[in-house]
Amino acid sequence: MVSKSFANLSDLAGGLPIFPQKHFPRVMTAPGVCGESRDDDNPNSVTSDVPSSISQDRVIIVANMLPLRAERRSDNRGWCFSWDRDSLLLQLKDGLPEDVEVIYVGCLSVEVDVSEQDDVSATLLESFKCVPAFLSTNLRHKYYLGFCKQQLWPLFHYMLPLTPDHGGRFERSLWQAYVSVNKVFFSKVMEVINPEDDSIWIHDYHLMVLPTFLRLKFNKVKLGFFLHSPFPSSEIFRTLPVREEILRGLLNADLIGFHTFDYARHFLSCCSRMLGLDYESKRGYIGLEYYGRTVGIKIMPVGIHMGQLEDGLKLADTECRISELKAEFEGKTILLGVDDMDIFKGISLKLLAMEQLLEQHPKWQGKVVLVQILNPARGRGKDILETQTETESTAKRINERFGHEGYQPVVLIAKPVPLYERIAYYNIAECCVVTAVRDGMNLIPYEYVVCRQGSPKLDASLGLLGSTVKKSMLIISEFMGCSPSLSGAIRVNPWNMEAVAEAMNSAIAMPESEKQMRHEKHFRYVSTHDVAYWAQSFIGDLERSCRDHSLRRCYEIGFGLLSKVVALDPNFRKLHTEDIVSAYRRGTSRAILLDYDGTMM
Repeated sequence: MVSKSFANLSDLAGGLPIFPQKHFPRVMTAPGVCGESRDDDNPNSVTSDVPSSISQDRVIIVANMLPLRAERRSDNRGWCFSWDRDSLLLQLKDGLPEDVEVIYVGCLSVEVDVSEQDDVSATLLESFKCVPAFLSTNLRHKYYLGFCKQQLWPLFHYMLPLTPDHGGRFERSLWQAYVSVNKVFFSKVMEVINPEDDSIWIHDYHLMVLPTFLRLKFNKVKLGFFLHSPFPSSEIFRTLPVREEILRGLLNADLIGFHTFDYARHFLSCCSRMLGLDYESKRGYIGLEYYGRTVGIKIMPVGIHMGQLEDGLKLADTECRISELKAEFEGKTILLGVDDMDIFKGISLKLLAMEQLLEQHPKWQGKVVLVQILNPARGRGKDILETQTETESTAKRINERFGHEGYQPVVLIAKPVPLYERIAYYNIAECCVVTAVRDGMNLIPYEYVVCRQGSPKLDASLGLLGSTVKKSMLIISEFMGCSPSLSGAIRVNPWNMEAVAEAMNSAIAMPESEKQMRHEKHFRYVSTHDVAYWAQSFIGDLERSCRDHSLRRCYEIGFGLLSKVVALDPNFRKLHTEDIVSAYRRGTSRAILLDYDGTMM
């Protein structure tokens, strides 16, 4: 299929009208309608070839949620805010130079009364460099629980709404709420952006049309996007009624990041089949030519925050909890699962595999325990309740069948588990079993490997010798984003319960030397490819992708979410009406080309 994109449109100037540059007004008066043009001669315009006199390294990170915790004050007068140390958005700052200012744009986890919003905004900007986006309850419900969780989330995890009870059917009102919220985020970015110097990094599927609004307003802004969920195959994605709007929204970024090559390949396939775009790979970089702009494709799995886990290993609470758990499970081999209560985590399938293990290998009855930590669900609905009920009933049946006094083969922990306690469970587990049927990345295996490595202080306090061999075993689903990076793990198809059961048996019975070798391999990778490395790599590639911005002249064509910014050579000149009329009158043979819906583009 021939691409609709051209690197240089100067040869087409005689046949195609180039529309004047337009920008979105600060306040949108009508959905999907471009605002009036600005003066291209403005020296402070981002489209101007004149550099700004202000130069300061700054990154604006935009995501659905701010990396903050919020609590109401005891006197009910105002709020107390603190950093959420578990937030990836906060942790990625470690990969940025110290002199880079980071500003966050996103929602709070609590609802703030309208009368308090101005004071909260001022406090967060001054104390945390955060810009909160406030949404009404109804809009938030339609945007997050509606379009994001009922339509995008299932679709990106290969779940089609074949029946009303199987995923969410597309509703136009939910899509409109999604677009409206993206416009709210756009207005919040507008409050703080210096478009000539700032880099903007947008995170995840909640904000996939935000790049369109930013690109139309600031044609040369440095704009990156990273998708933290899977990207489905084109056969799945093409069922989405607003597929083109979302694809073009992502293509308005300069760099698009994915966890795995498979996710990137699916995205490129969608661009080829639905938009007619081809990609090129040069010196290890993948690029899509999109109306004169080269959109980079970044494949880089996110990592964990090593410092947070290392600090957790030093806590006295961690040491105490490890001692308690070792006494509680003395003489038992622990298999550990840590999952959100989610329909895609494959928790019930894991329990059924545990049942198969005890049935096919009776020698492990009374000796092997599966500890399953169930983190609270991030969404809600009928699917979550059914998954929770099935998990509890399956665990109960297995315990009744194989359990006896002093032995419970399946231990469910259905409550929030603090970091120190999670580290303690990691430390005593012989094997970590993560068998999601579809997952974007999942950092649980990484955390497990680091915690099994321990620390000298923890080893000394637990009475372990310095020569104690470090070992760990991983059983992970082949449908998870972290699977390709953990080559020493036992990869399984979570739907094949017999195979998962055999993997459990192999992990337990594997020679100690083999466990040690696999652990060392994984620890080297995890410790060197942490969240700081990931952030540094992404920002570096974003700078590389944007280095020729100042050499381009940009024009907008189209309307609404399907608008495109055409980037042309700096020597390109627009055709003026008087020149066209003069040439037309002088000509003796004329050809008039009429275009409809981008046929010639």
